[in-house]
Amino acid sequence: MRDGPNPCVECRRAEVGMSERREFSLGDVLCVSTGCLVSRRGMDAVYDVLNFLTRDNLFSHQLPRAFRECQPWVLRQHPQLAAIDHSAVNEENWKTWLSEQEALFGAALTLEPIPRDDHAVRDPLAELAEMIGDKPVIVVAAAEPTDGGAP
Repeated sequence: MRDGPNPCVECRRAEVGMSERREFSLGDVLCVSTGCLVSRRGMDAVYDVLNFLTRDNLFSHQLPRAFRECQPWVLRQHPQLAAIDHSAVNEENWKTWLSEQEALFGAALTLEPIPRDDHAVRDPLAELAEMIGDKPVIVVAAAEPTDGGAP
């Protein structure tokens, strides 16, 4: 592990804001740093970390773009994660592998959101329409309750 502040992160502190820090389990963070689903919380962890880092509420089809935006930022904040070998991680051994990483790096790490200019906030339906071309996008909206109760 590296000692002292990371200058890449320190130079952005004023922009990001010191109060915008959150601790995540190592498995949650490794999902973004490695691209492997190695969190005990599964996809919930991916959504939580990427939504926090981007200050967005991402739809499923937006996750790959957010991942590409966030992975370098996570590795700048925690460069020790870049050296982790995840090449042999699979469905059978990921829990053992994660426990080994926790023994090396601790159970949790703190993250700060990416700088606002490093994330493109996009309308999720417009982005989906761009992704699928001329195929129809069908939007299903829940009906508003008429009697004040749940739909």
